[in-house]
Amino acid sequence: MNNSSFVNQLVEQAIQKKFITDRDRMYARNQILGLLGIDAYEECELPETLLPIPDLLEIIVLKAAERGIIEGTFDEKEKLSANLMNVFLDKPSAIQQTFEEYYSLSPEIATDYFYKLSQNSNYIQTKRIAKNIHYKTPTEYGEIDITINLSKPEKDPRDIARERAVKSASKYPKCLLCAENEGYTGRIGHPARSNHRVIELNLENEQWYFQYSPYIYYNEHSIVLSGEHRDMKINGDAFRRLLAFVEQFPHYFIGSNADLPIVGGSILSHDHYQAGKYTFAMAEAPDEETFEIASFPEVAFSKVKWPMSVLRLRSSDKAALVSAAEHVLNTWKSYSNEQAEIIAFTGGESHQTVTPIARMRDGRFELDLVLRNNRTSEEHPMGIFHPHADLHHIKKENIGLIEVMGLAVLPERLKHELQQIEAFLVGEEAEVPEHHEAWVQHLLSNYQSFEKTTADGILKKEVGLKFSRVLEDAGVFKRTNEGNNHFSHFIQSLKRERNDKNENPSRNNTHAPTAKH
Repeated sequence: MNNSSFVNQLVEQAIQKKFITDRDRMYARNQILGLLGIDAYEECELPETLLPIPDLLEIIVLKAAERGIIEGTFDEKEKLSANLMNVFLDKPSAIQQTFEEYYSLSPEIATDYFYKLSQNSNYIQTKRIAKNIHYKTPTEYGEIDITINLSKPEKDPRDIARERAVKSASKYPKCLLCAENEGYTGRIGHPARSNHRVIELNLENEQWYFQYSPYIYYNEHSIVLSGEHRDMKINGDAFRRLLAFVEQFPHYFIGSNADLPIVGGSILSHDHYQAGKYTFAMAEAPDEETFEIASFPEVAFSKVKWPMSVLRLRSSDKAALVSAAEHVLNTWKSYSNEQAEIIAFTGGESHQTVTPIARMRDGRFELDLVLRNNRTSEEHPMGIFHPHADLHHIKKENIGLIEVMGLAVLPERLKHELQQIEAFLVGEEAEVPEHHEAWVQHLLSNYQSFEKTTADGILKKEVGLKFSRVLEDAGVFKRTNEGNNHFSHFIQSLKRERNDKNENPSRNNTHAPTAKH
């Protein structure tokens, strides 16, 4: 097929996806031809089956690189691909208006519209995401999700060299999460966002924006980002915004990474949350213990059966729930228990915060607070409450919001390594990577023999068990008798702290030092 055929198919796909109408066909075609440096077009029949948009873009961009219209580097191909799709997209104001019209019918209809638009425009990288390995595996904490991330392509060495050579003076956009990325063409070291659109939201009288992640890890994986470029901060305002979001979008959950290094996410320099239409294993985890705090009669408290240390707060009263959550956070920030290796401060450095997750359930607000501590030690230089060294062969990176909720995001290397291990276990000639040797010996002693028909299932199950242990390592109160006693001690301190503050209000100002950010 020639260029005209692929351009014709791309325009037709845009019409079928309702980005444009047939009346826009010639205009859109000419815009595409201009971007491709083509000054002629041959009328051609459409094939019976159109290629998907991601495939068409890949072919068209590759042909442009072969003709020298662009350099064949990853960054340049991404810029052209985004620019091609931008031809078909409405301006942000029109998309915002359509979203609001759908929202007046129902919040779910509005997000359905915007999610489909983000997929069809190739902003959500559906073809690359399909490469990910994803499965569920049973554990004592319920079915957790395992993902081996294969979707994000490796950097082209030529792009890396150009990034080193070019010291861009541009500070615009300031980061990958700034709203100014909407429609941004891209530059060396900063991805193309020409086909990117965001929805403006009002959360607690602040300007926020809603978008989907280009590399989604779960259904309708979205990002809610502050209109102001400012550091992540977990406090009462954050709790209020999370609850305001689920009030506006009750079919979604929303959560925030913690606001400290090690226990936080990969981007702490821009205040943002992650949301979506997905039920994680943690959301289905049952209450293990319920308790009351007399000062918050409108709020139900429970400890959740989960490998990390989670308190769940429920209430129909949003303001009461925020006050209760602030109380838990402030008490935790100043709580120390050396027997449990929990120390709140080293000098002026704060070690404690929470990972909060909000949802609506049965008409009530629900807020999970996962207790986090980012201390390190000589024995655990990457974090005392972080995957320990014996688990690094499976998971070494930070345990952020997504992992906390029960979805393991595992490194690409594991795909090949697990294939090697499986081959070795079933008796084929294969070399076990050195960092997996102890684990393989454990598997051999536990299972004695492996069959080709069962080895893959056993490995998937064992990876899930390893990830359960990852989460247990990240839990501040261990799931032992001693750990349960320590957790009970903290719960009792929540009751005492509130009573003490009621009796002596002036103590509020001095008891919990402000966390360092």
